[in-house]
Amino acid sequence: MQPKSPRSRSATAARTVNWRSAALALGVLTSLVLAQKLPAQDGGEVTRSHGYNFFGELKYPADYQHFDYVNPDAPKGGEIALAAQGTFDSLNPYTRKGRAAALSSSMYESLMDENAPADEYGSMYCLLCESIEYDEGKTYVIFNMRQDAKFSDGTPVTAHDVVFTHNLFLEQGLPSYAIAVKKRITGAEALDDHTVRFDFADDISRRSLIDQVGSTPVFSKKWYEETGARLDEPRLETSPGSGPYMIEDFEVNRRIVYKRNPDYWGKDLPVNAGRHNFDRIRIEYFADETAAFEAFKAGEYTFREEGNSKLWATSYDFPAAQRGQVVREEIPDGSPPANSGFVFNLAREPLQDKRVREALALAYNFEWTNESLQYGLFRHRSSFIQDTPLQAEGTPTPEEVAFMEALPVDVPEEVISGEARMAHESSPERQNDRRNLRQAMRLLDEAGWTVGDDGLRRNADGEVLSIEIPVNSAGAAVLEAVIGSFVQNLQLMGVDARMEKVDPSQYTNRRRDRDYDIIFDSYRVFLGVGTGLRQVFGSGEAEFSLFNPAGLASPLIDGIIDAALATTTQAEQDTSLKVLDRALRYEFFMVPAYYKADHWVAYWDVYGHPEEIAPYDLGYLDYWWYDAEKGEQMRASGALR
Repeated sequence: MQPKSPRSRSATAARTVNWRSAALALGVLTSLVLAQKLPAQDGGEVTRSHGYNFFGELKYPADYQHFDYVNPDAPKGGEIALAAQGTFDSLNPYTRKGRAAALSSSMYESLMDENAPADEYGSMYCLLCESIEYDEGKTYVIFNMRQDAKFSDGTPVTAHDVVFTHNLFLEQGLPSYAIAVKKRITGAEALDDHTVRFDFADDISRRSLIDQVGSTPVFSKKWYEETGARLDEPRLETSPGSGPYMIEDFEVNRRIVYKRNPDYWGKDLPVNAGRHNFDRIRIEYFADETAAFEAFKAGEYTFREEGNSKLWATSYDFPAAQRGQVVREEIPDGSPPANSGFVFNLAREPLQDKRVREALALAYNFEWTNESLQYGLFRHRSSFIQDTPLQAEGTPTPEEVAFMEALPVDVPEEVISGEARMAHESSPERQNDRRNLRQAMRLLDEAGWTVGDDGLRRNADGEVLSIEIPVNSAGAAVLEAVIGSFVQNLQLMGVDARMEKVDPSQYTNRRRDRDYDIIFDSYRVFLGVGTGLRQVFGSGEAEFSLFNPAGLASPLIDGIIDAALATTTQAEQDTSLKVLDRALRYEFFMVPAYYKADHWVAYWDVYGHPEEIAPYDLGYLDYWWYDAEKGEQMRASGALR
């Protein structure tokens, strides 16, 4: 299981609009619904509600009919076709081996919908459950399940399936997940066929307890027991899900097709109104980006979220686009951008020296890369919650200082009184910035990596400073060029640096095994506090967590996360996140790279979407729809088959 995460105007205007929506989600500008409070037998209060937010406030009342951002009258039907690159050899999305097919987790539902709403951060609403109950201290939660919920094979979804799934993840799921959950959840019990209770450990944060159990997908106990299948192994058989889609057809490494379940039990629920509108979702697999883009131009698939700046800037002038049959949009993205960049493997001894990491970072010339390779379309990221009100700015505020002074760990003076670390600047005029190169070489000299007669840097033991960066051979050519320019600048410093192209399967395995010195990867974004922060940034699972590619293990970060989990108000939480951002930037375990403020999407003109896109999810598989009239016209013209 992964922690929940939480995407033409000018970028500035886009961010202003999106963060007005985000403010609503954070409870700043809107009147919010409080859950029902009931007396408990022990004299305390029990909350009974149709949804959950840690602070007890929900935007949508119990009698809501649909989320504000959807079109409740959106037509059902048609197909959306997407592209994937590389290969797949499993339909089990939770396998620890092989490569799972795209969207293979979409068939499964959880007690509460972790994918919605897309206009409110930190809240979840009942899906398989119809209500939840929890005490004032959040020592337990009870889910009252919908009795009409069914798997795609027609069997009922019961509390026994929920408990079975919980235990299955503990026994066969990711170790980092199992370790974290076992410490926090002390019991899971089916009180009857449609009532399930979870009990939580004492003396721990109440964060991410109800959210965790409420967002875990639910599997069929009957199917697993009859087949003997394991959660952690690849397979081409799928357990029945309770969601709106099921697998229709697949061809390994070529395509996979999901179809709407005609008997989907939850189609009339308010949580689903205006959503899940396509009859079919088809994913076509391609060897690389070039093949995928050519297929899009030919209409072999119909929707593309573009990430390649060169293609976006230069390649959308093909005939169908010129005729207006392909629509191109830049849609504001209200979520923080992906925390992408060059991630250092901190298990490698040379990279444990911060001076070495800082020196190597200076080889990345964002300004030249952006202008020369990326058409000036990106910005340079500094923060882990970039372009949000939560990112650390300048020197700490009095509230941040007070938070840090109360921490039970030592806080470096640079963090408590200095400016928030910003990405370094480089000259756009040439690939290697000579000023940065000189500074980098001084740092390497100070760290004991001096240049030998052969031009390579060695330490006192004669070991060469070697850096290998694996690259997915099915990835974007532009990314390969960006990494290539970084490697060339490292070589100018005397570093034995090289980029190694590997096939997608090997790349996946090397990433899982941390078989790299540096890798271009991402850390999950966050806008709230949850125990998932420990899985991503904490020391406890640092050696093996797939969500912590650097292997970051910092007492400072651990202390901040622990204190953040103890906050009880929105203001305290926001302060803790600013401090966390400040400290993550101080630790410097990755070189922050580029980002874009908007979604770049291109699609054949057979789709519709609401005028205002929700701030936290582009939603093309969620609340967009197929326009049958446009589809008929497109096919009549011969543009699409």
